[in-house]
Amino acid sequence: MNYGLLLLILAADPAAANEPAPSDTGSLKSELIFPLDARHNHAPGIAELPGGELVVTWYRGSGERTADDVAVYVSRRKPGTDKWTDPAVIADTPGFPDCNTALFVDAERRLWLFYPTILANSWESCLTNFKVARDYAGEGLPRWDREAIIFLKPDDFAPAAEREFERQLGPLKLVLTDRQKASFDEARRKLGDKLYQRLGWQPRCKPIQLPSGRIILPLYTDTFSISLMAITDDGGKTWHASQPLLGFGNIQPTLLRRKDGTLVAYMRENGPRGCVRVCESKDDGETWGEVKCTDLPNSGSGLDGVRLASGKWLLVYNDTVRGRHQLAVSLSSDEGQTWPVTRHLEKHASGQYHYPAVIQGADGTIHCVYSYFVEGGKSMKHAAFDEAWIEAGQRSPPVDRAE
Repeated sequence: MNYGLLLLILAADPAAANEPAPSDTGSLKSELIFPLDARHNHAPGIAELPGGELVVTWYRGSGERTADDVAVYVSRRKPGTDKWTDPAVIADTPGFPDCNTALFVDAERRLWLFYPTILANSWESCLTNFKVARDYAGEGLPRWDREAIIFLKPDDFAPAAEREFERQLGPLKLVLTDRQKASFDEARRKLGDKLYQRLGWQPRCKPIQLPSGRIILPLYTDTFSISLMAITDDGGKTWHASQPLLGFGNIQPTLLRRKDGTLVAYMRENGPRGCVRVCESKDDGETWGEVKCTDLPNSGSGLDGVRLASGKWLLVYNDTVRGRHQLAVSLSSDEGQTWPVTRHLEKHASGQYHYPAVIQGADGTIHCVYSYFVEGGKSMKHAAFDEAWIEAGQRSPPVDRAE
């Protein structure tokens, strides 16, 4: 049992795939990337290549971490068309599941693919891989220049984690049963074990590249329900680990950067709080402050964000405390202090529309791809829209989150 789970102890029909949502202003177009499929298709990444071609990745198989046939798939779409190429395998470790994908094009126009390989059919046993390509033109797969595993050696964070956990648990004055105490002791044992500190880190959201050239890949572990950054200053030749983000329940971070250089991580809540979690770094991702709650709801589901060319911030997330049946886009004009405008990509009585990945293209179009689960099967759905479409959505009074 992880610390996030310990904290848990305390505590209409889908729209047609090609039918745009009604809008008084702005535009939204969406389509399924492939027909509904009976297999598990989940956790996409998206990137725009130089020239405007879109590339989307996800994992597919008979399950998730427990299914050894799971591999990473890819589909591409040329600019000016709505047709996606047939899904093709882009990464496969035979006999092992390959899962969550993240895509990224860096300042040198190199395409990066990140994904974890699950060694023992448990999330805590994964290692994160990356592939890098300069040649990705043509109809086929990229020609990878380099492939490697990201090995991380965080400083021993057990003492700090123990203090933070006791700080959070203390006010609750919880009396544990023998079984709960045994689970707690086992989690504590893992916390002090170098193997569990160094293994189990996996990606979900895309990296961010700083003006210095530094690339920061957000990672998380289900072993302790916390997050961490993998950092490279030499184009992926070497990586080092940041200080972990110790919120217990805060996983799958997406990174945005303020004008003053502050990095802000927004995270899925994997515990009982029901809110999007947030944490800040003032030193380019090396160390992180206190993990807090935002006013945005979260049902234990992934999110993603992007800083737009206009300077506004955008988050895509499931804006409920239960379920993944509606997927919202919110805008902030004050670098995350308030999120007064929200519009829904999906809002239904059933189904799951989740794990979004979002970017802004060179022409200003916002592209979001997400897992699309309905009664007839599963697919990836792509939505293309603009700021005007979001601005025509529901407005709420600004909320002051200053503490």
